[in-house]
Amino acid sequence: MSRVKSFILAALAAAAIAVPASAETLRWGGRADLYSLDPYSVPSTSNLAFLNHIYEGLVRYGPDFQIEPALATEWKLIDGKTWRFTLRKGVKFHDGADFTADDVVASFTRVSDQTSPLRGNIPLYAGVTKVDDYTVDLAVTAPTSLFLNDITNIFIFDATWLKDNNSEKPTDFAAKVEGYTTQHTNGTGPFKLESRVPDSKTVLVANDGWWDEKQHNLDRIEFLPVTSAATRVAALLSGEIDLIDSAPIQDLPRLESSPGITVKKRTELRTVFLNFNRKEKLEDGRPNPFNDLRVRQAVEATVDRDLINKKVMRGLARPSGSLIAPEIAGYAASLDTYKPADPELSQKLLAEAGQKDLAFTYTCMNDESINEEDICSGIANMMKRGGFNPAIDIAPRAVQTPKRNGGKADMFNLSWANEPTLDAYSLLAQVLSSRKGAMGVSNYGGWSNPALDKLVDAAAQEQDNAKRLALEEQALKIAKDEVMLIPLHQQPIAWAMLATVKSVDFRADNKPRHWRTQMGK
Repeated sequence: MSRVKSFILAALAAAAIAVPASAETLRWGGRADLYSLDPYSVPSTSNLAFLNHIYEGLVRYGPDFQIEPALATEWKLIDGKTWRFTLRKGVKFHDGADFTADDVVASFTRVSDQTSPLRGNIPLYAGVTKVDDYTVDLAVTAPTSLFLNDITNIFIFDATWLKDNNSEKPTDFAAKVEGYTTQHTNGTGPFKLESRVPDSKTVLVANDGWWDEKQHNLDRIEFLPVTSAATRVAALLSGEIDLIDSAPIQDLPRLESSPGITVKKRTELRTVFLNFNRKEKLEDGRPNPFNDLRVRQAVEATVDRDLINKKVMRGLARPSGSLIAPEIAGYAASLDTYKPADPELSQKLLAEAGQKDLAFTYTCMNDESINEEDICSGIANMMKRGGFNPAIDIAPRAVQTPKRNGGKADMFNLSWANEPTLDAYSLLAQVLSSRKGAMGVSNYGGWSNPALDKLVDAAAQEQDNAKRLALEEQALKIAKDEVMLIPLHQQPIAWAMLATVKSVDFRADNKPRHWRTQMGK
């Protein structure tokens, strides 16, 4: 047994000894640890989903993804330029401080700071003004109600706590900028942070002073990151953990046939892409070959989506020619097409572009997308048959994220679930738009397409929903025709749990919501 595996099993055993399993303790095994406890530090769905147990926004998604009140009780659009929010009274932060408009002002000022990695989540935001202690105005650049969807992920901090701890500026995981909020929390949510040991265990306890009606029966949540899929499954089967939210798809038949184990599975909203560096030059100084459309078309011609699904994803993914999942607003079946792999076409296109035997580095992660390591190996082999000469650079996301986000990768993977907006505008504004202000914040390739930008800007201003979606479809067609991204599939998700987990809220956005989890006997 390896030293790493022994350490993980020892940590799991120690956690089980420290707090005996009961109907009120959920031992939650995750595929990777948290990036940071600062929700503004990194635009990661998994990180934000965990922190949503601690922090809350002005509004949130209900069971059917409808917008419903959270820290705000009502809102209205004034003159098409300002959303006025009435705040909930009587809410307390975990340290006992009262929630007021000052906290909203401080939080939106912090998240919209030029150094904030999360500012791209609110591309329509223009400013915040306190009206009185329980009323705030949020100015917007466009009147669309998508702004309400966007702010479901903008969590509210206590203004005084931020100031007292010199944390009024956001941290940045990718840039390795840390601060007090990296390891400490103070929210209004259903759970409070009790302790954290990075890469080992993070413990939450129920917030008995939560303003909302309690729907869970948990006293305690122990989050245990277990990067090894085999160890994660073994820990579940042995009863050392209660639930894993990243059940390895290759182990699902075994888990489904195991007594006392329940498996939930479905296709996720998240689409996995191939992505290109589009700067003028690559990191090694060469003129960037990926700026030639024929080279990008050649890459796509090598990719056999159906084979990846069959061999790597066990037939559980949804191969896709679309940049967004069918459940996302703005999806068009006419754009959800792809051709069979054609290595000969790839070789022809490379020859025309003068890029025969093109060598480059393919940057991958082994703990982000489902089975990403196998996907990368498979695609690298496909590209070799198509006339490319790729070298795979694979490592954990903690190592690779700075390379990808910093524009230092030749070709790389990206996945996007269009959360929290649940609309194509999310991908269009944050990933496909040119970098300018809050737009294109996750445009790690560094491309710019003025025609697409113009359509995205028009979509933001369009109040008629059908017309807005038509504009988004036109923009997505440009992205598809220009091979700005190459979609592979919407990935599968699976949770596996002991029978003692009576019920969980399992949705297509793959976000754990353990304030709805019930444990049984």
